[in-house]
Amino acid sequence: MKAIRRFTVRSVLPESLSALGELAANLRWAWHEPTRQIFAHISPEDWRSTLGDPVALLGAVRPERLAQLADDPGFVAWANSLRDDLHAYLEAPRWYQGLEGVRPRTIGYFSPEFGIAAALPQYSGGLGILAGDHLKAASDLGVPIIGVGLFYRSGYFSQAISRDGWQEESYPVLDPDGLPLSVLRLADGTPAQIVLALPDDRALYARIWQAQVGRVRLLMLDTDIPDNDDDLRSVTDRLYGGGGEHRLLQELLLGVGGVRALEVVSELTDQPMPEVFHTNEGHAGFLGLERISHLIGGGLSFDEALEVVRAGTVFTTHTPVPAGIDRFDRSLVQRYFSTDMLPGLDVGDVLALGAEDYEGGSPDMFNMAVMGLRLAQRANGVSVLHGEVSRGMFSGLWPGFDRADVPITSVTNGVHAPTWTDPLLQELARTKLGTGHTTTADWTSEAVTDAELWAVRGDMRRQLVHDARRRVTEAWRRQNPDSIPPAWYQGLLDPTVLTIGFARRVPTYKRLTLMLHDPERLKSILLNPERPIQFVVAGKSHPADEEGKRLIQKLVHFASDPEVRHRIVFLPNYDIGMAQLLYPGTDVWLNNPLRPLEACGTSGMKAALNGGLNLSILDGWWNEYFDGENGWAIPTADSAGDAAERDALEAEALYDLLENQVAPRFYDRDADGIPSHWMQSIRHTLATLSPELSAERMVREYVQRLYVPAAAAERAMTVDDHEAARGLAEWKHRIEDAWGGVAVVHVESGGLDDTPQVGDELHVRAHIQLGALSPADVAVEVVYGHAVHGDDISEAATVELSTPHDAGSDARANGDPGAGSTERVYSGTVALARSGSFGYTVRVVPKHAHLASPAELGLIAVAH
Repeated sequence: MKAIRRFTVRSVLPESLSALGELAANLRWAWHEPTRQIFAHISPEDWRSTLGDPVALLGAVRPERLAQLADDPGFVAWANSLRDDLHAYLEAPRWYQGLEGVRPRTIGYFSPEFGIAAALPQYSGGLGILAGDHLKAASDLGVPIIGVGLFYRSGYFSQAISRDGWQEESYPVLDPDGLPLSVLRLADGTPAQIVLALPDDRALYARIWQAQVGRVRLLMLDTDIPDNDDDLRSVTDRLYGGGGEHRLLQELLLGVGGVRALEVVSELTDQPMPEVFHTNEGHAGFLGLERISHLIGGGLSFDEALEVVRAGTVFTTHTPVPAGIDRFDRSLVQRYFSTDMLPGLDVGDVLALGAEDYEGGSPDMFNMAVMGLRLAQRANGVSVLHGEVSRGMFSGLWPGFDRADVPITSVTNGVHAPTWTDPLLQELARTKLGTGHTTTADWTSEAVTDAELWAVRGDMRRQLVHDARRRVTEAWRRQNPDSIPPAWYQGLLDPTVLTIGFARRVPTYKRLTLMLHDPERLKSILLNPERPIQFVVAGKSHPADEEGKRLIQKLVHFASDPEVRHRIVFLPNYDIGMAQLLYPGTDVWLNNPLRPLEACGTSGMKAALNGGLNLSILDGWWNEYFDGENGWAIPTADSAGDAAERDALEAEALYDLLENQVAPRFYDRDADGIPSHWMQSIRHTLATLSPELSAERMVREYVQRLYVPAAAAERAMTVDDHEAARGLAEWKHRIEDAWGGVAVVHVESGGLDDTPQVGDELHVRAHIQLGALSPADVAVEVVYGHAVHGDDISEAATVELSTPHDAGSDARANGDPGAGSTERVYSGTVALARSGSFGYTVRVVPKHAHLASPAELGLIAVAH
């Protein structure tokens, strides 16, 4: 019989074991190996069955076992020492507390998903894992972030593979009482709630769950409460589920409701609201509208409030393709904002923020990424290449500017090393190199021998093989409860064979099945008698992505061939728990997306932190970090005639690399059975990539390059009753109204011989028409660099021309009474610092102390 309702009863710990309750309540256990070890010690069997979840473990362990431990002075002292270590971690100053100068008191970090631990399945893929790693690294660095997201009762989905290889989804309902969460409560003990006004006089209520991620608080909004109508209770049913209106409700709740949840926390804790708001992708963009509404209620106009909000907002885009952006019918957004949800906001102003009012845009759509960019003074992509792609993709918002001038920078993603580095490698670093921090250990040191490092790599590969066998066996038993699993499962994979991993979401552009382009050649690679290779593959396709599911089916069919089934396996239900053994256990990580559609691709980073080498298309992070020793670059066939030809060429290049470079390096052994060149590559990877790929490096970049400037800008906008915001809004109006009168009238140059040489100086004089503007309103700049491809300037640099004088007064002095009084002459010099083709032009852009970029207003006048 099936229960009509299910809930979790939490255990009552003996007083002497109260430290265990504290340790389980803080998700630091997700990356703190000593804490995980004490919970594993309580009951190894229960620890395995609960998939390493301390909360579930304490609910599953027998009371007599807890009583036994409570009477064990050594265990109690162990637990208390870990609790003391946690308290020190939470309270002691860290990197952030040592920074000098202005820094944000608090940063609000909004994301639709957070991947913290397998026990809290609130993520679908890279975006959520990145958000979780961001919070963990912020905690380790002492950065005062507070996370804001949604609590999905069914998470993303659980994946199973049918007998014919088709992905099947199920949505098990999560019980938050059995998770490392607590309800945020008001002073009287009642659950705190937020509410949003909806059309038709309806209201959406949400309770606030909170998780403690080390030093970081994570808020998660949940609509499955009795206060809501039945249909509204399902708003937070599952991640990325439902149609357009359902998704809009989720994003309104995340953005508008998230800010309101922060206000509740601020009141309860007497802590200030965040100075900086970080919008992790466009899903949370409505947070800016809630803040504008609040400022309007305080007496500012919409434009003045917009300046305040922009100053303190950072927007990160993660998609390299327009199809990856959330867009809603303009009429639907209009309906939801023609309510009392955001007092003081005119629906026309809201619609303008998300309008695709640029070449190629649709007037009927509301674009969340476009709104995110318009609401943030600082924006970034997630790798250097993705920054370039993003500047091109969104260039329509800044017409007239070159792509390089579009104000979107990049902060390359990183991954949280303590979460993703195998404990075996951490222990090797601790015992041989004197530190458990693998990103700072000296992996070139002779204190670790090649034999020792190779042995650890072998142990990690062995762990993966055993885990893969267990997972396929358990999957079989779930689908065939009355049958005995096939005997060959116990010979699946070989812990001594070169192992290649491929695991990620399965949209078509990631090309899960590129390896299957020539099945016979792949078979020969897998079954090579001297240098065999094996593949471990995992990944989920979005439930609505039929083509992605077909790719999974195609790979599963190939992997079921009796000839090769011991050399290639697809593991169902890819999640954090699987990944933490998969990344360390693979010798090579494969990534073969269509370039440049991989924004970053952090899975390969996690492999590298464990000494894995990468075999990848030069896309995302690999494009900037591949150096020839840390792996291999699959050549990109960009000039191929069509997609099929491109796939064929790149698949052939992949096979060639596997056969002629990857496998030979792995199997080329010395007299002791050690692959010396391979070990050289492992050491090089650990030494050079571990610090660069860490989430701590990433968060430090966000702090120094984006959060600190945003906090300074926000404070400048708010002091003296928002005087600067009022002034900046008025100035922008004046500039926009008068910009039609600005022009580059004439440019003169001189100072060069017939044959210019490096070291010469180009003298430039530019006649500029300013119209109704003053010289203080603009910057006149020489833009120069290499002139290539039809005189396009590449690697451009700028020099601002000097303070002007009135050309009209010169003309009048020379007897021309009709000369205009608004034309000015600007002058300056450009040093020719390098040889080769040289080109230059002159431009005029708005100039103001509170602009973060000369392109901010999208206004420019260029010489013709």
